[in-house]
Amino acid sequence: MQRTARRSGRGLPGPEELRNNGVVKYVGEAQEELATGERSTRNRVARSILDHGPSTVAELAGRLGLTQAAVRRHLDALVADDVVEAREQRVYGTRTRGRPARVFALTDCGRDAFDQSYDKLAADALRWIQERFGGDEAVVAFARARIAEQADAYRRAIEAAAPEERTEALAKALSADGYAATARSAPVGEQLCQHHCPVAHVAEKFPQLCEAETEIFSQLLGTHVQRLATIAHGDGVCTTFIPKISHNASASTAGRNPA
Repeated sequence: MQRTARRSGRGLPGPEELRNNGVVKYVGEAQEELATGERSTRNRVARSILDHGPSTVAELAGRLGLTQAAVRRHLDALVADDVVEAREQRVYGTRTRGRPARVFALTDCGRDAFDQSYDKLAADALRWIQERFGGDEAVVAFARARIAEQADAYRRAIEAAAPEERTEALAKALSADGYAATARSAPVGEQLCQHHCPVAHVAEKFPQLCEAETEIFSQLLGTHVQRLATIAHGDGVCTTFIPKISHNASASTAGRNPA
């Protein structure tokens, strides 16, 4: 069999060459699969940061079921591609002893990879409204009308929830609109965290969008709220503090937002 193959092999690969080609093909396919898997896992790391906000290596490893060494390797690649950046973890309230944890957050470039909104068009439209129809007051009116339309779904979610679960209900409703929101306990209240903002780049130029959103949160929850951080201002997550609500409190507090 081998002799026949060799004699008839004018211009054709012999058995050894065929076996070598098979090895080369197999290795090439394996490398491609490995590269594809690497990209897929890297995307999962970036998506986890998008959904949960700035995260430590340990947090990412726990959420994704990876080793910390693997997470660091993917983060190094994402940092090199300007998708994520390392920063010192922000601490709200009393800082504990020790060095603050190092967290990884999405850069503007990284957020752009997930954003599908027409940021420039929206900013141009708001600028046109501002210049033609009453300056900042016109932008405020637009921002309030926009969030009011979204608020109907938020209101229904809140009204269907028990009083102590209303912040969580609002977070779930916001997540359905693409804000990747969560609610967590905080001293004397709760924090509503929006880990993604589809209009962050526009809100950077027109903060009236954030202000109108804060106002509607206050109205929906029936208490004053305080915006601690926003993605539009360079923070890793939009954070709103909601004080512990006394359910006997007067509804007259709704809508008031301290500076």
